[in-house]
Amino acid sequence: MVTLQKKVKTSLGSSEIKVPRDRKASFNPMLVHKRSNVIDGIENVIISLYAKGMSNSDIEEQIREFCDFDISTSSISRITDRVTNDIVAWQNRPLEPVYLITWTDGIVFKVRENSKVINKTMYIAVGLRRDGKKEVLGLWLGKNEFAAFWMNVLTDMKARGVEDLLITATDNLNGFTQTIKNVFPESTTQICVVHQIRNTCRYVVCRDKKEFSKDMKNIYDAPTREAAEAALNDFAQKWESKYTYAIKSWRDNWLEIIAFYEFPVEIRKIIYTTNLIENINGKIRKYTKNKLSFPIDQAVMKSTFLALRESTKKWTMPIRNWGIILNQFFQTL
Repeated sequence: MVTLQKKVKTSLGSSEIKVPRDRKASFNPMLVHKRSNVIDGIENVIISLYAKGMSNSDIEEQIREFCDFDISTSSISRITDRVTNDIVAWQNRPLEPVYLITWTDGIVFKVRENSKVINKTMYIAVGLRRDGKKEVLGLWLGKNEFAAFWMNVLTDMKARGVEDLLITATDNLNGFTQTIKNVFPESTTQICVVHQIRNTCRYVVCRDKKEFSKDMKNIYDAPTREAAEAALNDFAQKWESKYTYAIKSWRDNWLEIIAFYEFPVEIRKIIYTTNLIENINGKIRKYTKNKLSFPIDQAVMKSTFLALRESTKKWTMPIRNWGIILNQFFQTL
C-alpha cells in the first residue's frame, strides 16, 4: 500500500494529509471521502450560512476571510446540493395518523421558468401532534391555489399515513375549504380571523376605518356564536349600504369564521389565527430575502427547506398548557 499527499480544507485552514492507496482501490477513507477535499465540519458551516440566506459568493468570501483558504462557488453549490437527498427523504417520510390542528399558509417567490421570471408559491403545512409538539408536514411549490393543487397536497399527506385532520386553520386559501371536505370530511375548517379583518378593511376608506374596525371587533370578540351572529347583523345594518362587499365577505365565509366557537377558550386561542405559521414564514423570508429570484424550482425548495430547518430547531417541547388543552380536546371531540 502506498500513500499520496492530499490538501484538505477545514475550519482551521488548509492542511496536507497522507491518504493510503492500494492497487484494487478498496480502501475507503472515513473522514475525508474519496474525491473530496473539504472536511464535514466546514461543509456544515457552509450549509448553515446558505440556510441563513447568504449567497455562494458571500460564503466564498467569508470562508476565505475566517478560514484562510479558497473554495470556489461551484464547490459551495455542490456541497449545498447534497441536501437534496435529505429533502426527498423528508418529503416522503411517514406522518402521524391524526393531527389535532393543522395550519396552512404560503410564501411567494420569484422563479425563472422558460426565460421568464414568474411568481410561484411555496405552501407549508404545520401539524399539532397528539403529544403537543408541532411538526412541519411538508412543502409544496405551485403556481396557483386551485382546488386541483390542494387535492394533490392533501392526497400526498393521506398517502403518507394521515387519516384525519381534526381542525384546519387557513387564511381562506382559494379552493382549500371544499377540497379538504372531500379528502377529510370530518375536519373542521377555521378561517383566520386576522386575515378576514385585513381583507375586509381593504374595502373601507381611511376616514371610516377606526369606527368600522371598532364595530367589527364586536363580532369576533363575542362570547358565544349567537352573540357573534347578533353583532354581525348590527354591523351589517350600519355599514352594508356603504360597504356591501365587506359585509358580503363576512357572510360568505361565516361558517368557517365562527368555527372556533365550537371549542373551549384554550383551544380557540390556538386556532383563532394562523400566527404560528406566519411566524415561520417570517423567518423563512428573513433567510431568503437576499435571493431576488431563483433559477429553478429545486433552488427554491433547497433554500426553503434549509431555512425551515433552521427555524424549527427549538421545536422540542409541547405547546404551553398542553395538558389542559389535550383534556379539552377529549371533552370536545
